Amino acid sequence: MEILDEGEGELLAWYDPDEHRKWIAKKPRDLIDKRMTIKEAVSKFVHDGDYIAMGGFGHIRVSMATIYEIIRQKKRNLTMAGKTAVHDSDILIAAGCVSKIEVAYAFGHELRGLSPASRRVVETGKCKVVSEWSNAAFQWRFLAAAMGLPFIPTRVLLGTDTFKKSSAKVVKDPFSGKPICLVPACFPDVVFMHVHRCDIYGNAQIDGIIVEDFELARAAKRLIITTEEIIDHEKIREEPWKTVIPYFLVDAVVEVPFGAHPCNMPYLYYFDEEHIGEWLRLSKTEEGVQEYLDKYVYGVETFEEYLELVGGIKKLNYLRRLEKLREKLYAPWIGGSLNE
Repeated sequence: MEILDEGEGELLAWYDPDEHRKWIAKKPRDLIDKRMTIKEAVSKFVHDGDYIAMGGFGHIRVSMATIYEIIRQKKRNLTMAGKTAVHDSDILIAAGCVSKIEVAYAFGHELRGLSPASRRVVETGKCKVVSEWSNAAFQWRFLAAAMGLPFIPTRVLLGTDTFKKSSAKVVKDPFSGKPICLVPACFPDVVFMHVHRCDIYGNAQIDGIIVEDFELARAAKRLIITTEEIIDHEKIREEPWKTVIPYFLVDAVVEVPFGAHPCNMPYLYYFDEEHIGEWLRLSKTEEGVQEYLDKYVYGVETFEEYLELVGGIKKLNYLRRLEKLREKLYAPWIGGSLNE
């Protein structure tokens, strides 16, 4: 194809799709018990210099248990797919784990304001923004990878400054002769997803919107699943249409109730605004970041100890009640009734 223009962003996490297929084909198809601790999973599958990506969206259904463990194990020089990165990327960057990031949306906590920690780290050059994408373009990068394609042709990014900061290319469409944008596939080294339930083999189910987790799971070289609960395999088989992620893509299964805290887990528990607020207050300074990490990450051995430190079961049950109230509030828009 005739190349008409190229973005100046760094091309990362791109591999020959056939090589990725060979990698996935080597994963066992046997029903193997993949349960392990979060400490074991991060130690085994996350290496310095890896390209990582998170499931979920923004502050929704994020595997925070994994993020705290990555920080605790002091992984370094990671590159992150900041597709919808908010609290996850902010705390990882602030902790010195991420040295490069590709962004669609990052450095902000949505309605809560900007991310002082990430912004400070980027402005001082300790973390480099290596490319920029739209949310759609980033999702389609995972789609290309999941489909075994080197790129996806699209009209998004054309004529924008976002294209200039990306690693996409504009080529002459051989059919129409018009410009078309080619968005390169993205194959992360390690992906972490928090789900509502799965079995010991990794067959995972997600309630509510799955965002791009279907595609991302298939684009990943390694996939760590953290789950609110592990249920019997036969229960999973009773409703196979709910299984978004099949077992043969999964490398580790970790049962972590409230594993998305302080973020939201749809239909289970609400945001812990008090704790998110504490992070935003402390992260205004490097000393505050260290205070937070010393207390909530390095000062505990496990995620369970962290949950007790932030308020324990009483507070967690309160977050569950908040989610129930939210469901009632939005009932008329999701097919329910104000009288229910």
